[in-house]
Amino acid sequence: MGVVYHANYFVWFEVARTEMIKKFGISYKKLEEKGLLLPVFDVSCKYKVAAKYDDDLLIQARLKAYSSLRMTFEYQVIRVTDERLLAIGETSHVWIDKNFKPVRLEKVAPEIHQTLISLVNR
Repeated sequence: MGVVYHANYFVWFEVARTEMIKKFGISYKKLEEKGLLLPVFDVSCKYKVAAKYDDDLLIQARLKAYSSLRMTFEYQVIRVTDERLLAIGETSHVWIDKNFKPVRLEKVAPEIHQTLISLVNR
């Protein structure tokens, strides 16, 4: 069909989210070393215009909502050549430990908690 497979958008969201928080000094590797995991519990994508195979794309991520237990990221997929918005999406996450039990970030990693508070709606 000449268009990007729909599930690829979710991979792009993950890369954008990972790079965004890494830019602010939080890496998934460091989180996991602290025993923290951040699985997705809800994901959505609204496709507006199909991305084509050779399109250069910009994936923007921002932290939309945050609490010490949950957080939601928002994404925009933009074609670089004409700055057209192709898709918007969200992912919601919950903080858990290695035993898959929910944890409150303010108690187990207050420094990361403070950093994330400062990023909401930035």
